[in-house]
Amino acid sequence: MSFTFDATFVALLALALFLALLVWLKVPTMILSALDARSQAIAKELHEARRMREEAEKLLAEYQAKHAQAEAEAKAIVETAKEQAAAVAEETRQSMMAAMARREKQVDDRIANAETKAVDEVRAAAAEAAIAAAERMIRERMNDATQAALVEEGVGEMKRKFG
Repeated sequence: MSFTFDATFVALLALALFLALLVWLKVPTMILSALDARSQAIAKELHEARRMREEAEKLLAEYQAKHAQAEAEAKAIVETAKEQAAAVAEETRQSMMAAMARREKQVDDRIANAETKAVDEVRAAAAEAAIAAAERMIRERMNDATQAALVEEGVGEMKRKFG
């Protein structure tokens, strides 16, 4: 029984060397580090968005308190100048509502962007994991008989197309 170096064996040997090189160069560790860093960046962005939302809620509470105070002052002034008090209260309320609406919209936009970005990254990671699982499953199920059948099918297809 003599042992020959055919193309399949050489390809297997090259693949094994390549995978060993990847492990030796710590590529999986670098990939995991990059994913961890990205996860931390997303968490930081979400934390910043939450902080900004809390800040906006504090501003809202302050503006509501100011609004309540303005209404109380307006009631006291009503006795002396009803028209002037109504104009001041309406102007204050409109500016406050516009500022609150702007802040709320900014916070909501940032949160929506962070969520979309996180969902896209999770989908990309899931797709990569599915591809890796499919590749691993194909490798596990591939044996000499299926390889030979695939080679013969490829040769037949090439004969049909080229010759």
